[in-house]
Amino acid sequence: MTVRIREARAADAGLIARWNGAMAMETEHKQLDPERVRAGVEAGIADPAKARYFIAMHEAVAAGRETLSTPVGTLMLTREWSDWRNGEWWWIQSVYVDEAHRRQGVFAALYRHVEQLARATDGVVGLRLYAERGNAPALATYGALGMVDAGYAILEYPIATTPTGKEPA
Repeated sequence: MTVRIREARAADAGLIARWNGAMAMETEHKQLDPERVRAGVEAGIADPAKARYFIAMHEAVAAGRETLSTPVGTLMLTREWSDWRNGEWWWIQSVYVDEAHRRQGVFAALYRHVEQLARATDGVVGLRLYAERGNAPALATYGALGMVDAGYAILEYPIATTPTGKEPA
């Protein structure tokens, strides 16, 4: 499979939001508010200081001359300042690969693209991501790409509520 990586555009927000909802259900059994997720994706695409989204496109030649591009996966990057290292960690988040295209190198292509960008960007000290402890296939994939357990547990204390006053998922 030939995979090309490109930056997401505003027109990709609906697809990314749908994939985020599918990923949340698949990995955490959480039903996300589609409107809220879409608004979040749109805000991230519009403001690279919030997030950067990348889309993996499956490229195929039809009739020997026409290239067909189909989106098959996505990844979001956010940044975290590290005073210890005087640089930024880039966090890989909101990873999703379309079910029909899994185990075909789509995530590896997204990861290598981000890794190359990080290496070419002054001040980036590394890449991080978090994964569900029980997601053995994902953990194996990340390990195969050279990622290691950083020894941290992720804790949270939600304080934001939705516009309707309900607690977030």
